[in-house]
Amino acid sequence: MFLPSSITEYICTQDLDLYNSPTCRELATQVAQGRQLKIITSSEKALEVQLCEDGYLAWIPREKLTSLEPAKTSYSGISLSREQIVSRLDGVIEFTQTALKIPNHYLWGGTLGPNYDCSGLIQKAFSVSGIWLPRDSYQQEAFTQSVTQEELLRGDLIFFGQEKVNHVALYLGEGWYIHSSGREMGRNGIGIDQLSLEGDTISLAYYQKLWGFGRVMASYRA
Repeated sequence: MFLPSSITEYICTQDLDLYNSPTCRELATQVAQGRQLKIITSSEKALEVQLCEDGYLAWIPREKLTSLEPAKTSYSGISLSREQIVSRLDGVIEFTQTALKIPNHYLWGGTLGPNYDCSGLIQKAFSVSGIWLPRDSYQQEAFTQSVTQEELLRGDLIFFGQEKVNHVALYLGEGWYIHSSGREMGRNGIGIDQLSLEGDTISLAYYQKLWGFGRVMASYRA
């Protein structure tokens, strides 16, 4: 019988869904095979875990514990300079544009594809180029370096919200950005929109909730 320990780190042997509470009813995030995590607490039906790459907390059903095995080594984040990140931004953008071409819809908590939520798409696009960001849009906003709209560069992040940040997009340059937007206000999946008051209805709706802009200066390290 698998007996998890709060001391050991574990590696996922398959892709997994993680949830936002011990009831495991609402998806919080998804993790790809090979990611590492720590056990934090447990309940009758689930265990709370912390993902090593981004520090995110979520719950895994007990029946999925067979998809974990003890990691041979502890996770250690990689330090990247801004120059190294810049050299990888073309790959980040290419990932999102490839994802756009695959049939998809918006999925709250989606990070594996083809279906993503907004911050899941951004996190995945950067992670495939070896750059880790925090999981949620408001965490990504806090992690990045604030820049003005006039200072925007390709690969910067755009944040939207009212009382707090709740949406994020990737700037493509020349006034356009790519993001995964929802059903109620968006395209129910990945799309490209205009950062302008002169865009279509969806672009305008997001522009009216524009919060700010962020530049990725480092890879997240717990």
